[in-house]
Amino acid sequence: MFKTIAVGTDGTKTADNAVDVALDIAERYGARLLIFSVYAPMSDKELAKDRAELPEEIQWKISATKRVDAVLDRALDRARARGLESDAVARQGEPAAVICQLAAEHNADLLVVGNKGMKRRVFGSVPRGICQHAPCSVVVAKTT
Repeated sequence: MFKTIAVGTDGTKTADNAVDVALDIAERYGARLLIFSVYAPMSDKELAKDRAELPEEIQWKISATKRVDAVLDRALDRARARGLESDAVARQGEPAAVICQLAAEHNADLLVVGNKGMKRRVFGSVPRGICQHAPCSVVVAKTT
């Protein structure tokens, strides 16, 4: 039924719980897993500070996407340890909109998102925005 399952993560404990749900579903259906992460770029000041704390010969390794790359690598390792075909994509922007856009671009059949933030009644709930605008079915995993 599901050939491509997507999940969004920011590396938090609750997001890791959503990744666990997506891993279980992908494993059950033999589906490909896409792991998405959305980030805000580091300011030049933050980047310079992080680089200054390292020896000069490795300062070039610090990039604006270092944290998101680490989050995605960790999630990919978990998926591959279970034998799942998986890919990861990071993109800058507003999380709900970008995750929905990525799901559409990659023809996801199912999008898994954690419930953290669902109780908010104000603008800014990522899971609520995804539920309202996703191009596919959505599973809201109980992560809190």
